Amino acid sequence: MSARDQLIASTQDLLWERGYVGTSPKAIQQRAGAGQGSMYHHFAGKADLALAAIRQNAADLRASAEAAFAQGTTAVERVSAYLLRERDVLRGCPVGRLALDPEIVANPELRAPLEETFDWLRGRLAEVLAEGIANGELPADLDPAATATALVAVLQGGYVLARSSGTVEPFDQAIRGALALLERR
Repeated sequence: MSARDQLIASTQDLLWERGYVGTSPKAIQQRAGAGQGSMYHHFAGKADLALAAIRQNAADLRASAEAAFAQGTTAVERVSAYLLRERDVLRGCPVGRLALDPEIVANPELRAPLEETFDWLRGRLAEVLAEGIANGELPADLDPAATATALVAVLQGGYVLARSSGTVEPFDQAIRGALALLERR
């Protein structure tokens, strides 16, 4: 892995663990095993490096979501594969957690990849749901966009409930509940 990639990966981890304020350039360098010169050779500063890490989180989320959407043949199977995919629930969503960071959401440039990612995810889920409606798998009166937004909200809310209780059970219940609603015809 290149020094640039090590810096990005280290920043991803630190942002997830500590948030933006708690992620210092020194901590990034120590975690990456890179010197200050290397960091500033590749990035203009902490915000530039954080933006690269946030964009990488977004790309990783999209890739894992697409891999899950490729599983199964029906819309419900594809959505289920996404909602039930392996996650580190108690750590939270690597993109969603950043949306709770006041320093990130206050900075339009750092917030933009979060907004783009959630817009993409809601759109992608809506596409899968619309295919299910077109194929007669889901009720014709189902609103794909509203349902996709609800599914993302259930997923993100499930992370919050799990983290606040210290157990994955609320997350699992939220996902099971959402899937039960989708499976009703």
